[in-house]
Amino acid sequence: MSIIEYDRLASIVDMSRAEAISRGRAPSPLSTPDLFDDLSFLLARANALSLAAGNAALSQHGLRVRSYSVLALAAGPRQPTQRELAELLRLDPSQVVALVDDLQNRGLVTRQSDPSDRRANVVVATEDGKVACEVASIAAAAAQDEQLLNVLSPSERAQLAELLRRIAFPEDRHV
Repeated sequence: MSIIEYDRLASIVDMSRAEAISRGRAPSPLSTPDLFDDLSFLLARANALSLAAGNAALSQHGLRVRSYSVLALAAGPRQPTQRELAELLRLDPSQVVALVDDLQNRGLVTRQSDPSDRRANVVVATEDGKVACEVASIAAAAAQDEQLLNVLSPSERAQLAELLRRIAFPEDRHV
């Protein structure tokens, strides 16, 4: 790196730090302008923060984000198969089996034969599971609002949700 390039990078980092300080935030000593503009990094960091907040809120209900996701899908109007859960949650099928086993052992879901394919199982929330899901969803939403999304206006939250839906489900524009 030449002296000119180094000086330019240093001034950009200094401006970034000055901007962070002016917004009342402490600048990160590890911050680099390129990394803070990298969408993959930003999505990964936001995901990590979201998971931490979600897991902390859900732990009071004996759940984590993954188990809550399985429970919420099982409590929905369409009971998913274990294969569908694995595909949607981007998990290995063995991970889904472990999650469903845990929820089933706790009486929150049951496995039932899929009426359209007897070789497959659908996962269905029990009445206790539906109640647990409803209570947990309130706690998870409150944690997200208080710890992450409080920096966004309601319209920005809606816009973020729409943009993330488009990224997460590019094949289905009606999600």
